[in-house]
Amino acid sequence: MKRFFKAVEKDGSFKKPALSPLSSPAKDSEKPTENAAATENNETSKKEPSKFLTWNANSLLLRIKNNWTEFSKFVENLDPDVIAIQEVRMPAAGSKGAPRNPREFKDDTSSSREEKLVVMRALSNAPFRDYNVWWSLSDSKYAGTALFIKKCFNPQKVSFSLDQAGSKHEPDGRVILAEFESFRLLNTYVPNNGWKEEESSFQRRRKWDKRIKEFVFRTSNKPLIWCGDLNVSHEDIDVSHPEFFAAAKLNGYVPPNKEDCGQPGFTLSERTRFGSILKEGALVDAYRYLHKDKDMERGFSWSGNPIGKYRGKRMRIDYFVVSEKWKDRIVVCESHGHGIELEGFYGSDHCPVSLELSQLSHAC
Repeated sequence: MKRFFKAVEKDGSFKKPALSPLSSPAKDSEKPTENAAATENNETSKKEPSKFLTWNANSLLLRIKNNWTEFSKFVENLDPDVIAIQEVRMPAAGSKGAPRNPREFKDDTSSSREEKLVVMRALSNAPFRDYNVWWSLSDSKYAGTALFIKKCFNPQKVSFSLDQAGSKHEPDGRVILAEFESFRLLNTYVPNNGWKEEESSFQRRRKWDKRIKEFVFRTSNKPLIWCGDLNVSHEDIDVSHPEFFAAAKLNGYVPPNKEDCGQPGFTLSERTRFGSILKEGALVDAYRYLHKDKDMERGFSWSGNPIGKYRGKRMRIDYFVVSEKWKDRIVVCESHGHGIELEGFYGSDHCPVSLELSQLSHAC
């Protein structure tokens, strides 16, 4: 997708607060008393998340510097149990030439320490301090995902690859998988298809789609909620201008295979594979399940630059996909941005999308 950013105001006046790691277990001094802990554990074991939010932030640092007040109010009002973020775009810890730690922010230079401080400071305030956070970061300021889960909900396991290997992370930090007693939650930033037939483009996306399908079959023993920037618009109804996107080209290039022609995310090849994943994996597109008709006002999650040929051109590429066996539990699935001027996008070119399920205990 085309990316555009607001100018970042200079601000070097941050004071370093005393913060504990946001995703670390509580220290002994922070744990409740034994009886209280036992009661709390008995209660929390019966509760699972039922309200979810996904958002491609298009650089978490930029959003914190420019749009955090508005986004914080939105989160506070919505009060989701889980927040899935894509395109964190913060580099992983580790100096040049050394192994990286995708679960921690880089902080071995003065600039990276300041950037880390900005993020940590923002997340230490309400409403985000009520969440534990897991990170999966790229080596550079590229891609990356985050998963915020309210502290009253305890996942049984959190992993960072489609292979579900505990210590392994997907390249560029594209996956966080949280497993609860009755379901799995998969947060993904799916690779963009690109415009040309090359290893970093079409082939990379084909391999990804194949692995996602394998993952869905392999984990079919438990319901799945799959969310994030899936970088595909499944049907004509999922874009504002189907003819424009179907005929889109980059510098006049035409792929040899007609199924690869058009806007990345709207090529016939990608759409067909996505449809196959849904059908064969017994999955439901939650938004389309509730909204059968085209919604030109709020039915799209990505919007082009307000200046240029993409003005007013929009796509729905951010999803909640839910196991078919849970489709009757889908109460709400909404796209929260609207308008050519990107109201409700909070500085990103993507807007948040929310999902609410019924029949799940919710007491936070």
